[in-house]
Amino acid sequence: MRSTRGSRLSSGFSEDTKQGEPGVKTEAQPSESSVKTASFTDSSLSDSLSGSQVWENKGLASLAARASDTETLAARAAKAEAWETQASEGQRMGTRPKKTFTLGVKSAQPLKQKPLIKKTEVPEKKKKKKKSSEVPDTRPLWSNKVEYMLAQVGYSVRAINLWRFPYLWLHNGGWSFFIIYLFLLLLVGIPLLFLEMAVGQRMHQGSMGVWKIIGPWVGGVGYTSFMVCLIASLYCNVFNAWILTYLCQAFKYSTPWEHCPLLKNSSDFDPECQRTTPSMYFWYRSTLKASDSIEDSGPPVLGLSILYLLSWCLVGTCVIFGLKSLGKVMYVLVPLTYVILLCFFIRGPLLEGAVFGLQHLKIWKIPALYDVAVWCFAGIQVLFTLGLGYGPVVSLSSYVDSSNNCLQDAFVVALVNLGCMMLATPAIFCVLGFWATIITDRCSEKNADTLSSLVIMGKLPPEAKPPENLGEHPAPIFFAWLSSLPPPIHSRVLSHLVECDIEKQFLKVKEGPNFAFLAFIEAMSFAPGSVFWTILHLLMLLTLGLNVMLGTLQGIVTPLQDSCSSFRMCPKLFTVLVLVLLFLCGLFFTQPSGIYYVELLSEYWMVLPIILIVTFENVAVAWAYGARRFLADLAILWGRSIHPIFHWLWCAVSPILLLMLLAATLILLSLENLSYRAWDSSTSKQVLRQYPTWVLLSMISLFVIVILPIPVYFVYCLTQGIPFKPAILDRPIKDVPEESVLQDDNQTADPPAAV
Repeated sequence: MRSTRGSRLSSGFSEDTKQGEPGVKTEAQPSESSVKTASFTDSSLSDSLSGSQVWENKGLASLAARASDTETLAARAAKAEAWETQASEGQRMGTRPKKTFTLGVKSAQPLKQKPLIKKTEVPEKKKKKKKSSEVPDTRPLWSNKVEYMLAQVGYSVRAINLWRFPYLWLHNGGWSFFIIYLFLLLLVGIPLLFLEMAVGQRMHQGSMGVWKIIGPWVGGVGYTSFMVCLIASLYCNVFNAWILTYLCQAFKYSTPWEHCPLLKNSSDFDPECQRTTPSMYFWYRSTLKASDSIEDSGPPVLGLSILYLLSWCLVGTCVIFGLKSLGKVMYVLVPLTYVILLCFFIRGPLLEGAVFGLQHLKIWKIPALYDVAVWCFAGIQVLFTLGLGYGPVVSLSSYVDSSNNCLQDAFVVALVNLGCMMLATPAIFCVLGFWATIITDRCSEKNADTLSSLVIMGKLPPEAKPPENLGEHPAPIFFAWLSSLPPPIHSRVLSHLVECDIEKQFLKVKEGPNFAFLAFIEAMSFAPGSVFWTILHLLMLLTLGLNVMLGTLQGIVTPLQDSCSSFRMCPKLFTVLVLVLLFLCGLFFTQPSGIYYVELLSEYWMVLPIILIVTFENVAVAWAYGARRFLADLAILWGRSIHPIFHWLWCAVSPILLLMLLAATLILLSLENLSYRAWDSSTSKQVLRQYPTWVLLSMISLFVIVILPIPVYFVYCLTQGIPFKPAILDRPIKDVPEESVLQDDNQTADPPAAV
């Protein structure tokens, strides 16, 4: 006989299985189909079950014999939800204890179960229902998918990358560089971003401990990643302090970067400012109070230190209440960034000289495709753009349900990041074209005034006098007049002129902070409505900086809380203590020579640790845990297969390209004469200076300290006999049916019953 589906089975069921023993008779034998569908593995967590299927009846006599044990069975069902009934039930039934698999039993009669069972399905509501009682220390999750994606996008889109990408475009072949960048993004960037996201949400651990689970021998890479994230947070928040300095001055009636300041108790302008531009003087002398070299240190600049404290307070305010407050803040910061960027994208082409700037979008240098340096710059840009290796990607993903499709998330984040750079590049070129045009026009006017004065003084003939009215665009008219002069006079005139070349002026722009705080700010001061556009520019930089710092702070706090449970007892106090320590350590970068250390770390030092970190992460997943097994685990959780191309990318393509990138970077750094742009107060100009030997040795020592956990942990594993692969991976993966999908990461499945 067969039992019909009762109301007690519609909400779930609880079962106990007894291991088969020789000579023991059973009431019914499992069907052939049930034997085929009862395959479980250690790597999969459970099969999804459905109450709609019919179980084989055990006989009315068997049910009547068990009717008196209803209360005991109800208690057993409640205990089974917490995985606590193995031993007690084993003793009572006279069999060995075994874990049972329970999905929310309300009331159910017991059924004698065979070693192998039919796979049934549970209603969709039961799949998604959380059972917090199974996990004593539950991990908080993002309120919704949107908040998580905004956090990942906000962390990956960095202001410094928006400045660097147009610079690399200009000096590395234009579209040729873009093709190389896109190629490496598809082969290295997206696969590694997918890897970090998958590891975080699969293991629910921060960057410090997760790699010890994935690949024990490379477990030290988590500590290296944590230290790199810690160092990056110190100098990245200094950017926000610089932005706040400009933002405080932007609301004045006359902004200080438009005019030179007066001397105290005098009507004369500061001679140091008159030898340069007001914007450069304000940047180096008022904001940074920069020294003439990296060796001329001093106490932290008071004004900059106060704003540095304020920037840490802003970051702390956003994260003090955990994921809930962080998610709500992301609803404001991330969209605001793109709204402002869209405003500049619309405003840029309307500026004078924008057409000249947009012409640089047509650059296409075929030889750049064969240049190793261009490939190296593109690869580094890919890693920095996506924020790989620092740890926040793993930490942010650790608060996501395991069934989340992080492959789609990786593509979305990468495409949004790429779209942001492609949106910013034309706007930046328009602004730079406007800036170069205005500077060249003013240079031509100054040359015309110089020639007129020399003619009046009799040092030049009357034929050398330029036209009186040069019009609204002095540069073209002045150059046309200069070209029409007779050769003898032309040569005499050139000796008294300052070169005014719009193309050279356009290419004078440097990457890094100099672009955002010198060229762009100066260009906005020339535009109509300069105060409004300057404030918008600074707000965009501030939102970008805060987005990065919020993600970076998660990359610091989360691993610490995962490594020590006592840090989770009072998370607010712990967060405040971390912020205070970071502020005190970061004061080093607010001293007069701090800007030079920031450039050294961001442009040179940070490259090698990031490449090494992502390389070892790739090795841990691809070869220690096993790319095939890792993808199979994800396929079980997602309910669909993953394209095998990622197995190929993780195991072969990405490691090879990363090793080539590492070798090329080492060669380029060894051949390059490391230098920095310093402020020379005697001439009021930027000059190139060589880094002293002791600074380079200090950076090498810091690099060794950061990388040291990797070999140390490797030696520890060898001495303790820890295997290369995790112990849970000793048995091979068996094929799991596609419909056997786990929707809740807290659920686990029974291992195959012994026969």
